[in-house]
Amino acid sequence: MSDQTATPEPVRLDDLAAPTFSPEVREMLDGAAAVADTVELSPDALMTQVSAELGLDDFGDPSFLEPLGVLLTALGTEAALSPTGRLTTAAQFSQLLKNRLLVTDLLNRHPEIHELEIERPMIIAGLPRTGTTHLHNMISADPALRSLPYWESLEPVPTPGEATGPDGEDPRIVRAEGGVTFLDLAMPHFKRMHEMTTWHVHEEIQLLAIDFSTMLFDTMAPMPSWREYYLAHDQTPHYEYLKTVLKVVQYLRGGERWILKSPQHLEQFGPLVSTFPDATVLVTHRDPVSVTVSMATMISYAARLSLDPVDPVAIGAYWADRLDTMLTACVRDRAVLPAGQSMDVRFDDFMADDLGMVRHIYELADQPLPNESEAAIATYLDEHRRDRFGKVIYDPAPLGLDPADLRERFGPYIDRFGLS
Repeated sequence: MSDQTATPEPVRLDDLAAPTFSPEVREMLDGAAAVADTVELSPDALMTQVSAELGLDDFGDPSFLEPLGVLLTALGTEAALSPTGRLTTAAQFSQLLKNRLLVTDLLNRHPEIHELEIERPMIIAGLPRTGTTHLHNMISADPALRSLPYWESLEPVPTPGEATGPDGEDPRIVRAEGGVTFLDLAMPHFKRMHEMTTWHVHEEIQLLAIDFSTMLFDTMAPMPSWREYYLAHDQTPHYEYLKTVLKVVQYLRGGERWILKSPQHLEQFGPLVSTFPDATVLVTHRDPVSVTVSMATMISYAARLSLDPVDPVAIGAYWADRLDTMLTACVRDRAVLPAGQSMDVRFDDFMADDLGMVRHIYELADQPLPNESEAAIATYLDEHRRDRFGKVIYDPAPLGLDPADLRERFGPYIDRFGLS
């Protein structure tokens, strides 16, 4: 009898630059290519379409129009969008605009939402691959805390009048499940790097995207013009919009104290503290050389569904620069976080005693950890062992990355946080 708990063998992703797909997925992608030319990626076209679909036309504060225009121009001129990428980009931005219409409509009908408070959130700030997802999932397992499931991050506000399915399930959950199923078919190894399920806790960066100003868009393709625009603008207004959307989802589905997480916060400590002054901020750290290689690998692998050609070397260079900027900001601004409301979480320490680290975090955050909460976290750990989907063998060569060069570039960060 085979061991049902055996970990799958590691895999090497040797098709980053020339993706291969199953016949089933290839047929879907070819079908998308047949209609991609009918899509117009412009603010006016997308906004007109979603307004007609929902019968709403109030998008709220029009300041989002400028970053939206910069984004769509960059996607059209700097991102080598494939036909599938063109369709998925249109669908993604249409959904974000729908979300914006629905958020504004709900706020107009229920202005009392603005009076709600987002009290003492616990916020994880750290690069992907530094333990942020594991830490986020562990704390989210505590039923006393409010987190954001993946399906809710995609569609935070229900469409008025949309009927539930015959089984009583929210249509938003059904749509998210369909998307996750396709992603698993098209990118079967992605879950080795980052698990995605319908109820998997997700990042609030998806809510920031409704205001069209977030580093989430950097993951779509190397887009220097978007990067420079984003970094040149104060993100405080967009963090304030995020806080408003958190109030909206809290109004709709309840919750009191939030556990949040995003790598973006690592370079936005100022806006983060200004918007959430009573937050407890947990800054995760790991050797940035291995983080860069694994993150660039993950983004290159995901790019097969949106870019043609996929250029892993260009992606590697873009993200080496992008992470350098983020880590430099972290070193520069770490003191912005109040000492009594923040702590550094080093990956090795966390992995050596993850439950012990959570107990320490709860003490810092003045969050009770009763037996039922600790039992829920322990159950999560039992059911989600590390690497249960198997590992990916990360290789810097196909990405054009030199570990020695990266270590030199990241030297100030490595020294500051004792990662050498």
